[in-house]
Amino acid sequence: MIIPARQQLFDGLAIGASGLCLVHCLVLPLLIILLPTLAAFLAVPESFHVWALVFAVPTSGLALASGYRRHHWLRPTLVALPGLILLALGALVAPTGWMETSLTVPGAILLAIGHALNWRALRHASVGPSTPHHH
Repeated sequence: MIIPARQQLFDGLAIGASGLCLVHCLVLPLLIILLPTLAAFLAVPESFHVWALVFAVPTSGLALASGYRRHHWLRPTLVALPGLILLALGALVAPTGWMETSLTVPGAILLAIGHALNWRALRHASVGPSTPHHH
């Protein structure tokens, strides 16, 4: 079985979005601290996190559900779902910037790992029969 291009696109977008989230949460603040003049040019509106979540939830849901229908492995969803929850908590309820970062960084990492597992499961399922109880 060949992995459909749409499935690869959804997983790729989700992994890319998780990576951008990590860059935003870790690298951008460091750059702003190190180079104060960048703060005026690289200011990101607070609504960015909500919009990122609005993008991440349906993209991840589609990729993981579509993947599960093909490979029947629950592990990718079990890893990605807590990541989405952490992202949501960071974007919607975190009262401080450092608390938001402390929730969204592990959330983005878990989400990226979940999508990587989904991608791996799809590749494995395309090579041979699926054995969900072994994974």
